[in-house]
Amino acid sequence: MPYTPSGFFCDRLIRERERRDGEGSLSKPLRFSGQDFTALKQECLTKKCLFEDDTFPASVESLGYKELGHKSNKVKNIVWRRPKEICENPQFIVGGASRTDICQGDLGDCWLLAAIACLTLNEKLLYRVVPQDQSFSEGYGGIFHFQFWRYGDWVDVVIDDRIPTFNNQLVFTKSAERNEFWSALLEKAYAKLHGSYEALKGGNTTEAMEDFTGGVTEFYEMKEAPKELYKIMKKALERGSMMGCSIDSLVPARFETRTVTGLVKGHAYSVTAVEESQHKASKVRLVRLRNPWGQVEWNGPWSDNSKEWVSLSKGEKDQLQHQSAEDGEFWMAFEDFKKNYTKIEICNLTPDALEDDKIHKWTVSVNEGRWVRGCSAGGCRNYPDTFWTNPQFRLCLLEEDDDSEDNEVACSFVVSLMQKNRRKERKLGANLFTIGFAIYEVPKEMHGNKQHMQKDFFLFNSSKARCKSYINLREVTQRFRLSPGEYVIVPSTYEPHQEGEFILRVFSEKRNTSEEIENRIEADHTVPAPANAGEESEEDQQFRSLFQQIAADVSTEMEVTANELKNVLNRVVSKHKDLNTEGFSLECCRSMIALVDMDGTGRLSLQEFRHLWNKIKQWQGIFRHYSSDQAGIINSYEMRNAINDAGFRLNNQLYDIITMRYANEGMNIDFDSFISCLVRLEAMFRAFQAFDQDGTIRLSVLEWLQLTMYA
Repeated sequence: MPYTPSGFFCDRLIRERERRDGEGSLSKPLRFSGQDFTALKQECLTKKCLFEDDTFPASVESLGYKELGHKSNKVKNIVWRRPKEICENPQFIVGGASRTDICQGDLGDCWLLAAIACLTLNEKLLYRVVPQDQSFSEGYGGIFHFQFWRYGDWVDVVIDDRIPTFNNQLVFTKSAERNEFWSALLEKAYAKLHGSYEALKGGNTTEAMEDFTGGVTEFYEMKEAPKELYKIMKKALERGSMMGCSIDSLVPARFETRTVTGLVKGHAYSVTAVEESQHKASKVRLVRLRNPWGQVEWNGPWSDNSKEWVSLSKGEKDQLQHQSAEDGEFWMAFEDFKKNYTKIEICNLTPDALEDDKIHKWTVSVNEGRWVRGCSAGGCRNYPDTFWTNPQFRLCLLEEDDDSEDNEVACSFVVSLMQKNRRKERKLGANLFTIGFAIYEVPKEMHGNKQHMQKDFFLFNSSKARCKSYINLREVTQRFRLSPGEYVIVPSTYEPHQEGEFILRVFSEKRNTSEEIENRIEADHTVPAPANAGEESEEDQQFRSLFQQIAADVSTEMEVTANELKNVLNRVVSKHKDLNTEGFSLECCRSMIALVDMDGTGRLSLQEFRHLWNKIKQWQGIFRHYSSDQAGIINSYEMRNAINDAGFRLNNQLYDIITMRYANEGMNIDFDSFISCLVRLEAMFRAFQAFDQDGTIRLSVLEWLQLTMYA
């Protein structure tokens, strides 16, 4: 995807300011697309008109971009209608929201609907996402709103109530009750959040579960599930956690195909209850599931009409809410559940240890980051030359758990790495990256040192812990127990050069901290002073001779202009076959003169030219040191070290901007671009220091450099 550093960093600064003001919290959600629900609704009521959302219009653009795009035959007969045009007496919710209110339409978003079904089991969670006091009667203005957790913030999404229909029937999600519309409108708001309905096709139930709760998800593969899985599931539901499960299909073409048992492969189910019941002389463990289709059920033991129910009393059946109806919901024995399903996903509102009987209170820290091609998208440990350039986050485990066993001093924490906006950017060709992370212990002698870890550290130190595997899901999560101390978390894509944004969340039981490692912005250089007058050495005489050859008009002043400097530098550099260059620009030469022009003439004197020439030779030595295979270029990933050697300490944001500004399409930097970068860096540091002494600069050094480097 195209990288726009100024936009990314501006958005990041805005979000940080909003969070300081309390915005993005449950009580003060951000306004998605800048829309204020209360103000818009009041405007509609005042004008006696129905709201029309121009940010998500009733058009093909909101339906999709490919299968539901302009060229698709599927969209030709779709008509957008308001509920009052579809049926008489439409209702937002009929008789309370329930899991049977969700029936899948002609969109492959069973993962979303399975999560919505789980949401209805917890009224508090439901009405956080689906605000109450919305209706089609009192105060109706054709406008509704829903709230979702979005990468660390809660957002309020406003929609109008125009819904896609075909032959006056809802095309996508619908309720079993023809006049109930909360689930269809919730789906529309979620589609708006991601850019279109088509963007919701295919996904993982955990995505929606987390977007409804801000929770964190743990996965269990049935073949590797712990012995106490039943207990874990039961406790999870008691704590309000949301659960989904599925059956993997090894053949993509067989996704959502029915098996002889009535179960569907490659399809998401909701887990809605876990209970024990007396059956004959023994207790049986049961699991209740729901197919978001609203039909097609398990036909084995404990299915709706199976013989097992005969032995249960009416009271026991009522307690299990047993119904013999083709509504997509069914019971099955826990052993059959383990045998038939491949994996289960549990979204915890807090990552409490479900294996433990004690309830813990966890804290969470949220860090935002970005992998930038050519600078900080280093790939996994298989790529040692670039792995170290990935964003790094320092984790300080300060206090051990209260319940450490066998005198073990350890800290429990959960790391969650989530890539951002990939679903929304599908229409631009984006897919989920394969992502993961590794955790390294920081040696005691480096504690408190918040400098970016260099390549050698990772070459000679193995990881202390890491995620189980790199995987192409939106989020990778894992639980750890490590000794108190300092650690570095390195999130990455599996392959290098893959560009995208992410958030890294760390949940911990005790007082622990995590933050991105950012170098302090500073420069180790001295302002060159004019040389003392005196007897000239042989070298001085040779240098004067060179200078006289350069000057076009040899006068008593003997000064060199920017154009003359450009000609001589390009002539000299062209003789060095080991330097790849397109030539210095006139603007670059003007910047060089400004760097050493002590008298403000806009020209270089002999002494000023000497200072510039020596500096260029010094930088030339650094360039040659990092030049890849003597090809006369520097790989952009080496630019961080080269800039450090030149005496500058920058943070990750500035390295990203430099890569964008000076690297070519092959992520390489030629000699003249390298010199131009260092000239600008030194000039900006010097200008900042000079102005800062007067107190006239009102920008931080980071903001100053961001503006000037990207100008």
